[in-house]
Amino acid sequence: MKNLFSIEGKVALVTGGSRGIGEMIAAGFLANSAKVYISSRKADVCDATAARLMETWGGECISVPGDLSDLAGIEAVATEIASRERQLDILVNNAGATWGAPLGEFPENGWDKVMDTNVKGIFFLTQALLPQLKTGASHEDPARVINIGSVDGIKTPAFDNFSYGASKAAVHHLTRQMAAHLVKDNIIVNAIAPGPFPSWMLSAGVGFGGEVEGQDWDRVGRGNPRGRVGTAEDIAGLAIFLSSRAGAYTVGETITCDGGSVAAS
Repeated sequence: MKNLFSIEGKVALVTGGSRGIGEMIAAGFLANSAKVYISSRKADVCDATAARLMETWGGECISVPGDLSDLAGIEAVATEIASRERQLDILVNNAGATWGAPLGEFPENGWDKVMDTNVKGIFFLTQALLPQLKTGASHEDPARVINIGSVDGIKTPAFDNFSYGASKAAVHHLTRQMAAHLVKDNIIVNAIAPGPFPSWMLSAGVGFGGEVEGQDWDRVGRGNPRGRVGTAEDIAGLAIFLSSRAGAYTVGETITCDGGSVAAS
């Protein structure tokens, strides 16, 4: 019982791991003795985050940059992981994009960019990494896939991000369908639907211009039932639960991590 939440020695890939929620999850994994790969589109940013995370938390964090909105980028990341690791214990599909525009002006490229990154990327990266996920998976210790959805895929979004909310609803349903298919291969799939966290994406939406540090997140948090925005401990704790023995009987669920915003809506 005392090691219920241990992920020591596990190998994880966190996409979109160079900032925001992905970086928070990667930090939590490193702090709890997992070996972590992070991926993001910009190589210099991804490399810098990996170095910073190792300096802060120790352990081993490896940068594997790639654009997960198209099949070429997905294949490049999967090939790099396969060249380094025989097995992958944890895959966190966090890479995401958003787009905001009024309904009558919403562009096709905004729709396609979000759907390609948020939905297609999750499906085809998981598909490409199935050999590594299956290799180390067992009935007693399954591999884990965690898809990052959003409360905007559950309730009506506050912003005019029409493709984003629809994409996250698709992620939640895809999670359930993938879970039903992969559980027989000892791969457990679940989703997390975050609410407000101090991230580039929310910063752009609330008028902070994409800046995260030094902003008045307390003001944003006052509108949440918990009276605050989320922290790294909140999102990393849930990801660790889903990746550990404690979460080994939780299959196909979408779990909110939102301070009660969905419950109160």
